[in-house]
This record gives sequence, structure tokens and C-alpha cells, in this order.
Amino acid sequence: MTKFPGTIIYKKSVTSTNDYMLEQIGAGLISLEGTVVTATEQTRGKGLDKNVWESEPGMNLTFSVLLKPVFLKAEQQFYLNKVASLAVLDYVKQIIIKETVKIKWPNDVYIGNGKVAGILINNTISGNQLLYSVVGIGININQEKFTGIAANPVSLIHWTGNALDRNKCLEEMLRCLAERYGELSHGNLYKINSDYLSSLYRIHETHFFKYKNEIVYAKITGLSEFGHLQLTVEGNGKIECDLKEIEFKI
Repeated sequence: MTKFPGTIIYKKSVTSTNDYMLEQIGAGLISLEGTVVTATEQTRGKGLDKNVWESEPGMNLTFSVLLKPVFLKAEQQFYLNKVASLAVLDYVKQIIIKETVKIKWPNDVYIGNGKVAGILINNTISGNQLLYSVVGIGININQEKFTGIAANPVSLIHWTGNALDRNKCLEEMLRCLAERYGELSHGNLYKINSDYLSSLYRIHETHFFKYKNEIVYAKITGLSEFGHLQLTVEGNGKIECDLKEIEFKI
């Protein structure tokens, strides 16, 4: 798969592209897998764990894609995080060649120690089956200054020196996502797991983390079957944690 079959819906302003798409799905107005919603402005852009995604109107890439991964069981949903993260990584690495580009668990993309992209996925599950997923992606493209509370945002223009065409960026980003989603739909889980693990930010490096409100000195060693982060803590053995239990100290 190199292209999604759905149409691209362009919106001037929405609260968030995920919210808009979920509303349209609920109203029966969007149903085709691969449909994309992209917006010039998000008035309440969202990140993980109720964080706000800062994006200057018209400067960045903010979009959502409807996927129907019915071939996945509910407990396999973290594969969508892997696939979306790897797709963004693939795209950014095409543009930023001389810098280190990594995935900060679970699904942020970093250039060096700066966050260039984030992903928010809303899954709808029935029993043990994934019915559909709305994959929201935000990539900082042309925004040069950030005024929000996020400590380390960066933008592609900081390296390119020139503004990028947002429509062309969207086209290429969707191609990358379609290719990675194609790997998933064809069951190429080994490649996805291997690529994701090898691309993790600070993998096999020892750093400070905040774990359950305490500072620990630990090394990321892998992931559990369900996508939980596994670390070896100096002087305290191994731990396994979910998103709300661990904070990277950068």
C-alpha cells in the first residue's frame, strides 16, 4: 500500500482534527478507511495525556486519518503507535539528513533533544476487536517561534532554512504512513518491532527519569508485548511502566 483510498478534507479551522473526524464518523458522514482531515488552524489541538499541542495557524501540518485495523486484536493496539511513529520518523529523516531523528516513547518524534512531531490516537473497540482508529499527527513544519509551556519544541524550518509547502508535506507524509500501515496489515510485525525498538530515543543509554514521583537513574532496555516501557534502574533492578508512570528528564 502506497496510497490511502479515502479523500482529503481541508478545513480552515477546527477544535482539533481528531475531534472533527470523530464527530463526522458519529454522524455517519465519514466512513471510508484512509479518509484524511487536515486543518489550517486547530483552536484546541491536543497531545497525549491532556497536553495542548501548540501550532501557529497555517505554519504546520495537523491532520487525522481514519484507519480500520480490524485485523488487530484490542491488546495489539500499540502497533498503531509504532506504525504512526515510524511513518513520521521516515518522513522527517527524508528532510533532516544530518541530525539524529528518534522516537521518544511512546510516539513523539525528536530531532536531537527537541520535539518536532506528536501523535494522538483514538481507538474504538468492540469486545476484543479494533473497529476503527483515528490517528492524529502534528508536525512542526514552518513555525519558527513557540510561546507555549512545552519545553523543547523544534520545527523543520530550523534545519531547512526555507519554508516547506504544507500540501506537499502532507502528500509525502501520507505516503510514508500508507507504507507502514501496509506492513502492519500484511503481518510484518517483526520488521515493525525491530524498526521501532532500534529507533527509540535514548535506547540502551542511562539517564535520569521521574518514576512514580521519584528521580531514578535508569536505562531503557525494551518494550513489553503491550508497549510498556522496560527499564533497568541502577541499584533497583528492572521496572515496567505505562505512560502516566514515567517522565523523561531532558
